[in-house]
Amino acid sequence: MDEPVSTPARLAVVVGGSGGVGGALARALVENPAYDQIVVLSRQRPAYCSAPESQGRLVWIAADILDEDSLAEAARRIGLLGAPALILIATGILHDERLTPEKTMRTLNAEALSRIFLVNAVGPALAAKHLLPLTPRDQPSVLAALSARVGSIGDNQLGGWYGYRASKAALNMLIHTLAIEHRRTRPLGICVALHPGTVDTALSAPFQGPGMAQRLFTPERSAAALLAVVDGLGPDANGGFYAWDGAPIPW
Repeated sequence: MDEPVSTPARLAVVVGGSGGVGGALARALVENPAYDQIVVLSRQRPAYCSAPESQGRLVWIAADILDEDSLAEAARRIGLLGAPALILIATGILHDERLTPEKTMRTLNAEALSRIFLVNAVGPALAAKHLLPLTPRDQPSVLAALSARVGSIGDNQLGGWYGYRASKAALNMLIHTLAIEHRRTRPLGICVALHPGTVDTALSAPFQGPGMAQRLFTPERSAAALLAVVDGLGPDANGGFYAWDGAPIPW
């Protein structure tokens, strides 16, 4: 009698699972029976990964998107668990103690621009470099990176926020280019950039002016919308840039 052929576990991977949207995505995926396990990558273990109800479904692996050694080790461990059918890259930076969006070109400086490009463009590209080879060759898969509408050159009517806009535009180009190469070996694979809407998280908190409350998404609402977009992607979506409602965004 022939030995039964084992099927690799079907995984969903969330890179940046300690953030507001990343955490909401991971928690939503735990409830999705389409995936055997949800793997969360972040520098620090999120509290929800230790919750009793998540044990067995959630796997946390320490990784830093700017540390290739940690990404390579994370990829090795993920490969032992199974094959990622879904990879969500939910990392990004808009401000911190050293960084704030530029209102005018007079405030541009090399250190701030370099940092925001590293986190918003280089890091996701390195994560994709190590994780895309783990996706199945003969089954559908999706890699989606969280971008931002302000990264659209065609939609830029206000100016300002130079570094954030430019770094997200660079991310969009990297994802589009990865999509072309990835399709050569994974004909059913899709790579896209997604705009999550304006979400009520620490990233947007300093910029939530009067009247924004009705336009703000909770992380949970944004995550649900993004996962619905991912579920609806067809082969022609490869390399595209889409909003939280599935509408294409101009480059």
